[in-house]
Amino acid sequence: MRALWRHPWTVVVCNVLLIMALYSSMRLFCYAVNGAMFPNVSGAHLWEMMAGGMRFDLTAVLYLSSLYIIGELLPLPLGWRENKVYQQVLKWLFLVPNGLGILVNMIDIVYIRFTDRRTTCTFFSEFANDNNLWRILGQGIFEYWYVTLFGLAVLAVLFWGFRETPNSTKPVLDQHLTLIKCIFQWVVFVVSIYFSVIGIRGGFGRYTRPITISNAMQYVNTPRETALVLNTPFSLMKSLENTRYVEPQYFSADELPQHMNPENKVQGTRDKVQGTRDNIVVIILESFSKEYIGRYTPFLDSLLAESLTYEYSFASGRKSIDAMPSILSSIPSLIEPYIVTPYSTNSVSSIADCLKRKGYQTAFFHGAPNGSMGFLAYARSAGFEQYYGMDEFGDKSEYDGTWAIWDEPFLQYYAKTMSTMQEPFMTAVFTASSHHPFKVPAQYKDSFPKGSLPIHKTIGYADYALRRFFETASQQPWFERTLFVITADHTNELETPEYTNAKGLYEVPIAFYHPHSSFFKGQREGVISQTDIMPSVLMYVDYDEPFVAFGEDAVTDIKRHPYAVCYNAPLYQIFSDSLLVQFDGEQVVAVYDFREDKELKENIKGTIAPERTAPMVDYLKAYIQQYIHRMIEDGFKV
Repeated sequence: MRALWRHPWTVVVCNVLLIMALYSSMRLFCYAVNGAMFPNVSGAHLWEMMAGGMRFDLTAVLYLSSLYIIGELLPLPLGWRENKVYQQVLKWLFLVPNGLGILVNMIDIVYIRFTDRRTTCTFFSEFANDNNLWRILGQGIFEYWYVTLFGLAVLAVLFWGFRETPNSTKPVLDQHLTLIKCIFQWVVFVVSIYFSVIGIRGGFGRYTRPITISNAMQYVNTPRETALVLNTPFSLMKSLENTRYVEPQYFSADELPQHMNPENKVQGTRDKVQGTRDNIVVIILESFSKEYIGRYTPFLDSLLAESLTYEYSFASGRKSIDAMPSILSSIPSLIEPYIVTPYSTNSVSSIADCLKRKGYQTAFFHGAPNGSMGFLAYARSAGFEQYYGMDEFGDKSEYDGTWAIWDEPFLQYYAKTMSTMQEPFMTAVFTASSHHPFKVPAQYKDSFPKGSLPIHKTIGYADYALRRFFETASQQPWFERTLFVITADHTNELETPEYTNAKGLYEVPIAFYHPHSSFFKGQREGVISQTDIMPSVLMYVDYDEPFVAFGEDAVTDIKRHPYAVCYNAPLYQIFSDSLLVQFDGEQVVAVYDFREDKELKENIKGTIAPERTAPMVDYLKAYIQQYIHRMIEDGFKV
């Protein structure tokens, strides 16, 4: 028995079980500190997620420990494995990869609050041009000190709990391996590697395909809970594997356009709202959820009351880089943000690109360091003639120290710079101050309601900055000839059950405001999404050339397909004016009546009449197929 306890195979198993136990402890800790993200989780369901998560933990641990396992179990001449130097090499082959895995997993315990999903490799592309990540990480270490302390404790247990194969202290009686011993060692090695491969794949038998991120859905009640089941090393490794898209074959080439066709062909002018030479100004507010409206946004509230809005309005994604293609190019964020896909060099059109052909001067504004978030690259690919960032603003004293120029001075700069442009112009601005770490300028530290979440005060400041922008803009000669589109990139910290679910996580304001047109007033029934903005604007200015858009005109006409689509990893979601349908790529997994069931507690998939959901599902399938087909074939521009 003692010999078995000292056997290399036993040592490997003990070390793997140790790291598996640490991943389970991190999962429990994640649930403890992010409990508000996972409401109504019973003890039984928590256990289900914990048990299911072990599959993903085992895959990650075996991946990260593969060199160590091979080195520990590889049949070697007698005494080689017990060599002290060899054991030290194996020790660090185990501790370094698994230590890094623990580190990224702990960082994600905080980061999932803002993304609702585990980090994938697109993170590195998103922030490739940002130089402030180390500063943000340093701030997070102190701001979330309890996560830091727990992470250090986990690393300490990993280090001190690691077992080495003991050195032999007794004389060896038989200095030569017999044939039986050699065969036995090779059998142990081959069998161990075989079962390691099974563990990496996530199972055998009925599990004919390797485990993927989407497999987490079988252990959860909502897509958000997959962040609890998965671990970050697994998500990073699996996202590396999925570099190219495969077009689904839901419909034949002839059938596909009948269900959804993103190619828009203008039928003629609409004299009742024609605004051919009006300026277009698109304002993208950082992290504004509909939950904040009426509570922390007094100016935006007054603006929405004088604008054209919809009963329900949705973002296409959960990240800032999801928003630019969705809002400006009507390209949704499905699977991963378009900007970081292998197809990001495709040709795309945009509001700017189309209007530039009609004599508009175009410019994009973002107060962060030039190149941050990939916005500069996308603005250029989308056809914006000018880019105004921190470099052009020039005054570094207005830098917030983390992300960008404070919203108030940068929006003033935005308003005044537009006054130097030749009309008609089309511009867009992306604000930044209502972003973690949720700071406001020192002179305003006591000026806005603190609220119940850290973001609330910064939302108040951003709303004030928006008020000051419109005060300045209203004094400019171009103001009366301008259509303003106001929306948000995505939601952020939320607290009420109505908004911390698969619907509320995507609800952002979308408003069309024109100071000189009574047409742009009132609230319409139904749904609108960010992808509807581009076709709505182009139809309003009577654009007369074909273009590609995954949304529809929601301003001058009635939407032919009254739906909104978003990707709630790993599910596709489609909204009508009362239903939410969730689709995993192969089948419908849930249906909710969000008018009656505001917290989405009851899945009515099995009771709802099929004729209510069938048109939605057909449209969603065609939407997905069109998107992936056009990604592969470079078909986002006519």
